[in-house]
Amino acid sequence: EKDAEMDCFITDLMERMTLREKLGQLNLPSGGDLVTGSVMNGELSDMIRKQEIGGFFNVKGIQKINALQHLAVEESRLKIPLLVGADVIHGYETIFPIPLALSCSWDTLAVERMARISAIEASADGINWTFSPMVDICRDARWGRVGETYGEDPYLVTLLGVQSVKGYQGNLNGSEDVLACIKHFVGGSEPINGTNGSPTDLSERTLREVFFPPFEAGVKAGAMSLMTAHNELNGIPCHSNEWLMQDVLRGEWKFPGF
Repeated sequence: EKDAEMDCFITDLMERMTLREKLGQLNLPSGGDLVTGSVMNGELSDMIRKQEIGGFFNVKGIQKINALQHLAVEESRLKIPLLVGADVIHGYETIFPIPLALSCSWDTLAVERMARISAIEASADGINWTFSPMVDICRDARWGRVGETYGEDPYLVTLLGVQSVKGYQGNLNGSEDVLACIKHFVGGSEPINGTNGSPTDLSERTLREVFFPPFEAGVKAGAMSLMTAHNELNGIPCHSNEWLMQDVLRGEWKFPGF
């Protein structure tokens, strides 16, 4: 019944939205607070009022986030709340070992607890979406993002990825739950020249045996968002790879998220 109500609400909302407002929901500017800088400039505030922004990335501080949400739900036409994302990958205020070090523990419950503590702390700041876990399988030590991975073993990466999703998301009905994002789909951790974002050349057998398992398990564990990889796979950019995004992700695995 709740699903039917929500479906009705969303359909009605979509019918009232202009094309510009729909495009606005796909706009996720970076505030840069978790790096440097400030987000509270007039231009961004104006974009929120016009519903030209769907969310923010890397804005830190409850006062700032609260102020931005108030603009969205009180001063815009459709009053759609903002998605607030952040790279919460091994802790938010409490800092844990990097993912590669976490994987060395082989402790699935500790990894789930890390994700839960991260979610509790980040959600207290108004963040409702983390770009984690990274479930890339690392097989090339030249690649610069080795430390962000849970290592080279598909079985272990799958276990830890699933526990991370559970820790971040909980039941997705509490104020301390945040959306998880499994990334990067797929194969960017084995680029042909070792550098990030470079082309990847992998057989379907290797993809299905080595690289797909943690993503499929993450989908089945309920991960509600997924990030495509920055590379091209066998000559086709992952962002526009119909076989990856439609046939496998939506078709075979029935991924319901975004």
